[in-house]
Amino acid sequence: MSIPAMHIPDGFLSLPVALVGWLGAVILIVLALRQTRESFGERQVPMMGILAAFIFAAQMINFPVAGGTSGHLLGGALAAILMGPWAAVLIMTSVIGIQALLFQDGGLLALGFNIINMGILTGFVAYAVYRWIQRLPGKSRLATGVAAFVAGWVSVELAAIATALELALSGTSPIHVALPAMAGVHALIGIGEGLITTAAVLFVKASRPDLVPDEAPAHTPATAGYGWIAVGLVITLAVTLLSPLASPAPDGLERVAEDHGFIEAAEDAPYEILPDYTVPFIENEALTTIVAGIIGALLVFAVALAVAKLRAGATRAASPGSPGSGD
Repeated sequence: MSIPAMHIPDGFLSLPVALVGWLGAVILIVLALRQTRESFGERQVPMMGILAAFIFAAQMINFPVAGGTSGHLLGGALAAILMGPWAAVLIMTSVIGIQALLFQDGGLLALGFNIINMGILTGFVAYAVYRWIQRLPGKSRLATGVAAFVAGWVSVELAAIATALELALSGTSPIHVALPAMAGVHALIGIGEGLITTAAVLFVKASRPDLVPDEAPAHTPATAGYGWIAVGLVITLAVTLLSPLASPAPDGLERVAEDHGFIEAAEDAPYEILPDYTVPFIENEALTTIVAGIIGALLVFAVALAVAKLRAGATRAASPGSPGSGD
């Protein structure tokens, strides 16, 4: 059974710990829906869908790190920096939810803590770190790059530490074993996260700063066209086409589980739809991965876009003078 980095499978968490994760995730998702009610303008709505699709596609590409281990983008820092931490909760929930439900990537019982670890903790802490570092020297390109890199690295370390604590509370691996092992390997993986986050943030802020809520008012009229949507989808497709080149080496959590003897605790999913990012009737290994990735990216795009449109629609309905607002 393949275990992508930090996607906790069922069997690693005890039932009480998993239920706490679900409760925490549901509460924070509801809060995110409320907090984003006034966050999305016409330009930010499609940005949320494209960012979710890109993160999904990028997570399929494992890059090698030292010691025969690999890692991949988590994406919480990137989403939070470009869209804000509350929007990042919804983006990452869309990504991680589709991964679990459609691709059996991460357990269903463990889904709550997978969302918290990779999509909530990462987003809020990365956003705080990014804004704090960027504020020190001012919003220069260099300051933005340094802030994005550090925020990405810290987000991965935090997710690794949180996962180690959850494993320890579940009795899967003692804290004195899980914590240094998870923090150590993900210190290296975090470098990749920082570099990818920096490149993406600098690219978006240089090419279309009006798409970033911090750079332009959320309700700026959309006068510059939407060709960037096609560009974003093309970039996502290009990333998906590279997915067969992903490193086959075990990544963070899988490596730790193998090295410390709890890999056998992982349980298979109760059903299979597109398991391990494959399409059952396509036998070619590269093609089946690409097709599965395209399906997943488009579905994540649609889900995140629908959520953003609903939040933007709620904003307009509540605005003074809008139909149904009572003014």
